[in-house]
Amino acid sequence: MKKIVAIGPESTGKSSLCEQLAKHYNTVWCPEYAREYLLTHGKKYDYEDLLTIAKGQIALEEKFESEISIRQLVVDRKAHSPFTIHHSPLLIDTDMYVMKVWCEFVFGKCHQWILDQIGKRKYDLYLLCNIDLPWVPDELREYPDLERRLQLYDIYKQLMQNQSTPWIEISGNPDERFDRAVMAIDNILEK
Repeated sequence: MKKIVAIGPESTGKSSLCEQLAKHYNTVWCPEYAREYLLTHGKKYDYEDLLTIAKGQIALEEKFESEISIRQLVVDRKAHSPFTIHHSPLLIDTDMYVMKVWCEFVFGKCHQWILDQIGKRKYDLYLLCNIDLPWVPDELREYPDLERRLQLYDIYKQLMQNQSTPWIEISGNPDERFDRAVMAIDNILEK
């Protein structure tokens, strides 16, 4: 199964893009666990909460991986084959890089468990969402000012440039973003 991760600062269209792509590929997408956690426990958080959120994100991702694995085997009577593998990608909104940036940006340090997960978990493509969309206010979003958004985007871009998984920048209007993501994902699915 190919795993595609959307990352980037707040309000860059990650969730919307994952949802669109999941519909396009007739698959599922793993949402950002932090949203559920903060809406349930309150939007004030501390350093330890970020470790809990990171563990929740991994658990949620693994749940969706299992769901796709079960969906992969489908009887294909037309091909006279007992099984056909449908290569549906798993779209993931947020990974441990996001947790690392969040920890370090807010608290100046990161839990070792999160850093360890970055080394252990493997993905096939990163979609780095740019800040060129208009800011959309949300009760959980913290950094509406352009200076911090640029700073965070630069941090994510440096992370992408210094790791080995393929990545592309997603920018432009929503249609351009979607088309660019589909092109990159199709390329990964063909491999």
